[in-house]
Amino acid sequence: MVSTRTGGRGLSRWRLATAGAVALVAVPTIAACGSENGITINVYQAPEQNFQTVVDRCNEQAGGRYKIVYNKLPRDADGQREQMVRRLAAGDTGLDVLGLDVTWVPEFAEAHWLQEFTGENKSDAEQGVLKGPLQTAMWNGKLYAATKNTNVQLLWYDDRVTPTPPQTWSEMIDMAKRLKSEGKPYRIVFTGAQYEGLVVLYNSLVASSGGQILSKDGKKVVMDQGAVDALKLLKDVSSAGVTDPSMPNAQEQQAQQAFEVPDSQAAFELNWPYVYAAMGAANPDRAKHFKWTRYPGIDGPSKTTIGGLNLAVSALSPHKPEAFDAVQCLRAPQSQKFQAICDGVPPTIESIYTDEAPIEPCPGATTTDKPTMASAYPMKDTILEELKEPAVRPLTVVYQNLSTITSKVLSPPADIDPEGTAQELRDGLQKALDSKGVLP
Repeated sequence: MVSTRTGGRGLSRWRLATAGAVALVAVPTIAACGSENGITINVYQAPEQNFQTVVDRCNEQAGGRYKIVYNKLPRDADGQREQMVRRLAAGDTGLDVLGLDVTWVPEFAEAHWLQEFTGENKSDAEQGVLKGPLQTAMWNGKLYAATKNTNVQLLWYDDRVTPTPPQTWSEMIDMAKRLKSEGKPYRIVFTGAQYEGLVVLYNSLVASSGGQILSKDGKKVVMDQGAVDALKLLKDVSSAGVTDPSMPNAQEQQAQQAFEVPDSQAAFELNWPYVYAAMGAANPDRAKHFKWTRYPGIDGPSKTTIGGLNLAVSALSPHKPEAFDAVQCLRAPQSQKFQAICDGVPPTIESIYTDEAPIEPCPGATTTDKPTMASAYPMKDTILEELKEPAVRPLTVVYQNLSTITSKVLSPPADIDPEGTAQELRDGLQKALDSKGVLP
């Protein structure tokens, strides 16, 4: 499995069992254009099924001015970050373009490892990009990366069990209790394990409550009433007798599998869009009734934590003009659309969601039908709706520390004491911000 720490970046490698879907086979390598002047642009990024095809197309577009080489980082997010941090800290000039988790931009920018996007590079990187994803590419009011893809979680359900899905958490809990009393599938499955997925869930609840964990500049802990209310809700749902027994240890795949099994007792699943294709492969009968809706809110529309990947130019690169040019091609509208359809990673450019022009069949597809965003991405409108009102994880140079502390304090969710846990988070997170704490 690809990294799940980011909340949806790695697990976005889903494959749709519809027209133009990608078979889970190796993609044939296309010979890239040579570089007449010998310039190589090294891109370091997590493994993605069809990103090499994007690289090949951009090499053709470069016309020999440079050659992009795709260097695959480890599958786990911590391994990706560690490899880049070590090399950049050592002054390695062999990294030109960096594939960054949406939570890493502040840390890398503060360390002076990223080249700021200015002028035409900045305007090109911002054009048509949704506000939420764009926030993740910025630090201290400056743009340090270009958005490549984004992601949000949806509420998944079986329309035979709940023809009308809940709109709020309280409705969902009440429905689950009623279904349980009727002897029907009733469980709410989500990521309750001690890792980033639990932090993503909590951040969504805080934002939906109108609360804040950190100040906007990322320098102080806030943990206001909305953050406390989110703790209460997380405890309520975890202790109401409507979750799967595996919830305290469940990551994305465990939540997914709890809904897929033939004798599943799950009625609701909170997860990323990749589960749609996974359901089609694992349980075709239930897949016919596997529907989606907006992530549940609290007193109004939800705010759902976004994941995704940004492309940055290393400040140590000896080929910055070519690296910026490569970035613009690798995350251009046509590249984002191709990967949205063929790799299942939601685009950051709004216009792509309504672009219904077909593309050529994806590499490895079992059909000659030309897929469109609608045929390959049936939940795209709901994704876009959530992306217009998203929750962004706290932007801070010590996010990794904050995430580790938060997941530890929140685990297991059923043991949360709202006021006491809030104070424990205030103390631990402030120490991390002040660099006084050690990773738990």
